[in-house]
Amino acid sequence: MCKRVYVFTGHYGSGKTETAVNFALKLKEKSDKVALIDLDIVNPFFRSADAVELLENAGIRVEVPLFANTNVDIPALTGNMAALIRDTQWDVILDVGGDDLGAKAVGRYSDDIKSRDYVQFFVMNPNRPFTKDMESATKIFDEIEAASCIKCGAIIGNTNLLDETTVDTVLAGLPLLEEMAKFKGIPIAYHAVTESVADELIEKHGDIFNEDNVINISRSVKRLF
Repeated sequence: MCKRVYVFTGHYGSGKTETAVNFALKLKEKSDKVALIDLDIVNPFFRSADAVELLENAGIRVEVPLFANTNVDIPALTGNMAALIRDTQWDVILDVGGDDLGAKAVGRYSDDIKSRDYVQFFVMNPNRPFTKDMESATKIFDEIEAASCIKCGAIIGNTNLLDETTVDTVLAGLPLLEEMAKFKGIPIAYHAVTESVADELIEKHGDIFNEDNVINISRSVKRLF
């Protein structure tokens, strides 16, 4: 299996960290060397640094910014991060801060990323205020591409209302995700859904959702992009 760099970008609150963490857990089942790098130097709230114990117990290497989860305002990226991104012996997952400001951290490493096999995901929740329609979602998408200096290769559908998410919630977000994918000429890599919804989606709407394109963000990922 070819080692790769997987970049998770999106709007604030789109669910990048949840999808990146679960993606890493599944990838470890297929790859001997998996690393997750927390590139979020913007958001002080939930970040992959909070999941270090979970990831390391699964045998996943984790690199976090200096001073992450402290009272220091701006965590600092480390030299180990650049070395990992360049190391073709590792599958590397990058959990990126929200919007174009967070994506600037990716831009710092864009040449190294593009020297390898890679894919940049755009994680999108149609229920978030800044990705609720084509105009706003396209604006965020374009700003992230410009700031990261990397083209997004696929969309991850993460339509949810937190604990209030239902099958109908996911179905309601599908038209916008498909319109966005068609407009940008890229695929929807998969749909991230909660455990309570995953099996019901597959059972009742198997013509659209299946084991190949649904990722349960409450347990290990079922299939990789």
